Amino acid sequence: ENCGSTHPENLQKLVLEHGADLGLALDGDGDRIVMVDETGQILDGDAILYVLATGDKQPAGVVGTLMSNMALELAMKEQGIDFIRAKVGDRYVMKEKKKAGYEIGGESSGHILCLEQSRTGDAIVAGLQVLARVVQSGQKLHELASAYMPFPQTLINVRLPVMSDPYDNDELKAEFTKAENELSGVGRLLIRKSGTEPVIRVMVEAKDESMAQRIASDLADKVKAVLG
Repeated sequence: ENCGSTHPENLQKLVLEHGADLGLALDGDGDRIVMVDETGQILDGDAILYVLATGDKQPAGVVGTLMSNMALELAMKEQGIDFIRAKVGDRYVMKEKKKAGYEIGGESSGHILCLEQSRTGDAIVAGLQVLARVVQSGQKLHELASAYMPFPQTLINVRLPVMSDPYDNDELKAEFTKAENELSGVGRLLIRKSGTEPVIRVMVEAKDESMAQRIASDLADKVKAVLG
């Protein structure tokens, strides 16, 4: 409770208190990891993927998910590394990796799959790969991740009386298209239905935080007005 990959706050404090090179936080069943660099900054799964992919031996491609930050996709393209988005879930990441023949992939939540070392998500294996990268490069973890700057992200959950698909509504589809046009090249929009409750998740990423907040808020209000 109050520890591990979902609550790394105490780890951040301890890394700074002890002057540690880095910290590792796993989830309860050990398949998810987030890390803390020597400055106390958290590295989520996207940042870890960036560190692993930008070593001396760069992969041909990396598999992320629909939730992977747009900045990771752009950073991979700048390095000449292909980036594929799978559906959310490490099994879908594995499926896309096998299809493309890629070895590295994962989710921003910290599920990292390194197929050279393991056939499943394993936080200890992922952590060791980052440690190896730190040792081989002779750099601090903060230096290795410093070029990755995630776009600000706004996520709003819209609760409905009953589940309804917003893409079945022409008015909402027009609003989504309008938002996607505004975000073109500087951000992205993701509208997802919850798989467990009558909730529509409205997620907007943009280089400008206020832009992300404004568009997400406007779309959430529209979804609520039309479907709620």
